[in-house]
Amino acid sequence: MAHGITRRELAGGAAWAFWVTGEGRAEPLPRNLLLTGRAAEGPAVILLRAGPVTALFEPSIAFLRYIRYGDRDILRGLYAAVRDKVWGTVAPRVSNVVTEASADSFRLTFDVDNVDGDIDFGWQGVITGDPQGTIRFEFNGRARSSFLKNRLGFAVLHPIKECAGKACTLEKAGGLKEQGVFPDAISPHQPFKDLAAISHEVVPGVTAEVRFEGDLFETEDHRNWTDANYKTYCTPLERPFPVEVRRGQEVRQAVTIKLFGAAARFASTPSELSITPSASSASPVRLPSIGLGFAADQPALTTTEAARIRALRPAHLRVDLKLSEPGWEKVLAEAARHAPVEAALFLSDNAAPELQSLSAKAPARVARWLLFSEKSAAVARQYLRHAPVIVGTNEYFTELNRERPQAKLLDGSCYSVNPQVHAFDNQSLVENLEGQGHTVRSARRFLDGKPVHVTPVTLRPRFNPQAKGAPEAIVPGRLPARIDPRQMSLFGAAWTLGSIKYLAESGAASVTYFQTHGWAGVMETAAGAPVPELFPSIPGAVFPLYHVLADVNEFAGGTVQPLDSSDPLQTCGLHLELAGRRRLLVANLTSQPRIVMVEASRLGPRARLSSLDAHTAEEAMRPPERFRARLGSLLEPVAGERYRLAMLPYSVVRLDRA
Repeated sequence: MAHGITRRELAGGAAWAFWVTGEGRAEPLPRNLLLTGRAAEGPAVILLRAGPVTALFEPSIAFLRYIRYGDRDILRGLYAAVRDKVWGTVAPRVSNVVTEASADSFRLTFDVDNVDGDIDFGWQGVITGDPQGTIRFEFNGRARSSFLKNRLGFAVLHPIKECAGKACTLEKAGGLKEQGVFPDAISPHQPFKDLAAISHEVVPGVTAEVRFEGDLFETEDHRNWTDANYKTYCTPLERPFPVEVRRGQEVRQAVTIKLFGAAARFASTPSELSITPSASSASPVRLPSIGLGFAADQPALTTTEAARIRALRPAHLRVDLKLSEPGWEKVLAEAARHAPVEAALFLSDNAAPELQSLSAKAPARVARWLLFSEKSAAVARQYLRHAPVIVGTNEYFTELNRERPQAKLLDGSCYSVNPQVHAFDNQSLVENLEGQGHTVRSARRFLDGKPVHVTPVTLRPRFNPQAKGAPEAIVPGRLPARIDPRQMSLFGAAWTLGSIKYLAESGAASVTYFQTHGWAGVMETAAGAPVPELFPSIPGAVFPLYHVLADVNEFAGGTVQPLDSSDPLQTCGLHLELAGRRRLLVANLTSQPRIVMVEASRLGPRARLSSLDAHTAEEAMRPPERFRARLGSLLEPVAGERYRLAMLPYSVVRLDRA
């Protein structure tokens, strides 16, 4: 059992944290654990080139990513998945990766096993690319057991930036062609159905066709779950599911990407990363009220933990109250000791007396009441008069988008966010940050500008909406499904900054993040994680993302000046202003060091710099008070115009106007 970090050794730019074990031995905590919460890094990506087209293959998850013509995405990704009877994704185990490549063509083969519970499915992937830019991905699989599936096969991801609001050509299964448009606002239902192929213009003069074989395909707007893409998948949802896959059954599919035409010029990717004022919005927006979830499942906050929560200045603490069950009064009173409450109400069919009891025991400080049906809201308004009644969903934006409440009757609406409904790797989590902003902008449209409250934001789904009532299966050797070791990592901090940026700049009224304490919180409990071998956190320490929330909440009531990044998948920035004070927070969203240039005009001729990175993480985590008391070093812009930031992997840099 670990008792705490005692020293750090910095060698060759690598940071190592040392734990003291019960036997008195020092054991190193690998640098990658600080960065991503995982002890080992995955295999390196494989760069592929097919004439004018490039792509990256991630061998750990059999994912073909960033299929690009110059600096333009043709597709954000292409992969195959096995989804079980409650839409759980069976993780792939990839082996036997073999690559044959030349300067302008390639052939790549690999084997995949999808095994979990009663599911045992194996397949071989073959990906080829030719000098003309054609890429073909073949899927040849066989079931080694009989099982129920909701989906099995390819998913194709078209990018939002390059496609939103743009025309496309749809080829139906019978060969008929028709014109379509990729949705701008998030579509609640499938915009394209019965697809054999879909084509769109990548750059003027060049069209990319994506052709499907082996099943019937349709498209959904993946932004409903904050994935920043349009997903075209096999087997229409109108067909019955789950469906039995019999032992010995074979599944064969293919996707071919082909270019037509020629561009007047071939654009290249910018070599320099930069953060600049937004080209599309010069007006500042109000910083959302930012709060935390109250961890009612954890031990009561200690004096030290309570002080650290107060120092974080949360605008509210969310409490989930099942008013038909005993014990909610205690949870509500305990949360109200520390901050105003955001009370999520779960009512039975006997709602009136439950609400009457709540009204009599409600604390003085209530930020808002959250309800999850318009019918219950009408009853609640009779009893809950001293705070806004917000009507929305406890699930994802897609539920709100498909069952839109009557805006004129609302004080506002709400939904939750997590980036792992469909994909789980670091890069997908970074990609999906942009999708969070799209949900707020779309919600504000159909809510006629009424306040949008995003609550809560978590790294992992809190529960499976498709398996309601079913208890979570406890699997030895695995963390609970709602727990992600990246919670305690620098990646978690960088991701949190990106989330705040996109939700704030899109106009969210309030956001609730994570929990107060415990392994889904902003700091570890004094006792440490229940299974430290799977979640090796430091007992009594804060997680790096604590400091991001603290840095932002010091500007509570202030404004956000929208910023653009030259590459949003590598870096992002959040600019805060309050009463003449200015702060810029910049995150490196990658696993590699990066140089980021920042315009100096809004920060002035000198700034104070503080960095949360692998070199400073230990001090920042324990004790956080000393780290936060540091003034930071003085930094001057290069040639008086731009600040040059040398950023370590997954680091967050704070610049304050000096």
